[in-house]
Amino acid sequence: MTEMVRKVTLSRAVRTMQDLFPLEYNFYPRSWILPEEFPLFVDEVRMMKDSDPSWKPTFIVKPDGGCQGDGIYLIKDPSDIRQTGSIQSRPAVVQEYICKPLLVDKLKFDIRLYVLLKSLEPLEIYIAKDGLSRFCTEPYQEPTLKNLHQVFMHLTNYSLNIHSGNFIHSDSVNTGSKRTFSSILCRLSSRGADVKKLWSDIISLVIKTIIALTPELKVYYQSDIPAGKPGPTCFQILGFDILLMKNLKPMLLEVNANPSMRIEHEQELSPGVFENVPSPVDEEVKVAVIRDTLRLMDPQNKKRKDIQCQTSEHVTEANENLLDTGPADGLEHESTRTLEPELPSLCLKQVFPKYAKQFNYLRLVDRVAALFIRFLGVKGTTKLGPTGFRTFIRNCKLSNSNFSMACVDILYIDITRRRNGMGIDHRESGMCLQAFVEAFFCLAQKKYKSLPLHQQVTLLIDFCEYQLTVLDAKRRALCHADGPHLAPASHPSLLGRSAPASKLSDYRNHR
Repeated sequence: MTEMVRKVTLSRAVRTMQDLFPLEYNFYPRSWILPEEFPLFVDEVRMMKDSDPSWKPTFIVKPDGGCQGDGIYLIKDPSDIRQTGSIQSRPAVVQEYICKPLLVDKLKFDIRLYVLLKSLEPLEIYIAKDGLSRFCTEPYQEPTLKNLHQVFMHLTNYSLNIHSGNFIHSDSVNTGSKRTFSSILCRLSSRGADVKKLWSDIISLVIKTIIALTPELKVYYQSDIPAGKPGPTCFQILGFDILLMKNLKPMLLEVNANPSMRIEHEQELSPGVFENVPSPVDEEVKVAVIRDTLRLMDPQNKKRKDIQCQTSEHVTEANENLLDTGPADGLEHESTRTLEPELPSLCLKQVFPKYAKQFNYLRLVDRVAALFIRFLGVKGTTKLGPTGFRTFIRNCKLSNSNFSMACVDILYIDITRRRNGMGIDHRESGMCLQAFVEAFFCLAQKKYKSLPLHQQVTLLIDFCEYQLTVLDAKRRALCHADGPHLAPASHPSLLGRSAPASKLSDYRNHR
């Protein structure tokens, strides 16, 4: 997980989804990966300036492995990127800076929301009903050449602003330089803002981001934990950093794999003498997150949770259509009170699979990853060799007179060599998932011309899954013919998806 949410890896994952669903993934700022995309960055900025001379952009440069604001700086032009220390040795992401954030008390702030990824298969996501609002400590002004370097004005990182003389530690969760997100929502609601829609947009952002991350997580997961065998229960608390624009549109800044869970801060009593002082706002939010994560993950609670799930199934589908993290349904609360009367109701709200119907159509790369994992062949590996790629092409019947196996080998070599040249994981040779996804997109564009990319990819996935379902059925028939004692070669993740007759006609129409 730590690798997956690094700035470069997150940007790659989100960009793949932006290629497929540009409108659904417009919550992530336009980004370029350095050093490999520096020429592209220069060219695109020049073209945008030529087409709109009034455009005066600002960009923010974030080192890939940086944290707590380390190494982040603002620029006005690509030529301002610092070459000291060699970007080559320290990759970075450069993003379009959001110049019109929502301000409270004339200060810029961001939101830290805690998200529990409880399970990958099946995918289970919970969001804490409250979070932290971390404020800058100088009144905000839109960036100019004169104020670009004023970090207390532009960067919301708590670890930076705590060193400002204007930082306010407060005993109230409603005031100071760190407050609860719920206190901000109350202020927005009093001004007439649609808080329910804001929560809905935030939930959508979280679910879509995790959908972008899960395919590669599954590849690493299967290499460590054998399928079908009992293993450790894996979960992760993630810290989502979100910025609200002036129009209340949430924008994803980054995801933290190991968000700070401290509930105190250091206070200098005298020169060089420090004391740890409790932080009421941190305690309010973080204690509940940790407590309820343990309640949800505790295997001893499984029977009680099953009863709770059965009770929750009676909630009407009409209620399921509204994305909100307000008070849980009465039935769910009642069961929680009955089973755990000594604890408060859960602060973690399930958003997936609860809202799966609204988002499952986005999970195309998940299905591509399932194909990739099937053809890896060797347990514990995360890269596909040339033989595995050829087997994938052959079993899915993707080669023909216009696309020979020699072309298949060239595609494999070209994409793998270029991806490996980007410095992506040299521990193994072969094709990583991102390279396989790129190759799959190329195949989809060859096979189904003149369609939007997401439709091309959907059709090719359906076609491949159908061909593999037929192949598995033939293998099972052969096994039964040879003798009932032989175990069939089954692939549940693919066998469950037999293509309906209507899809077969689609294949014929587009071949």
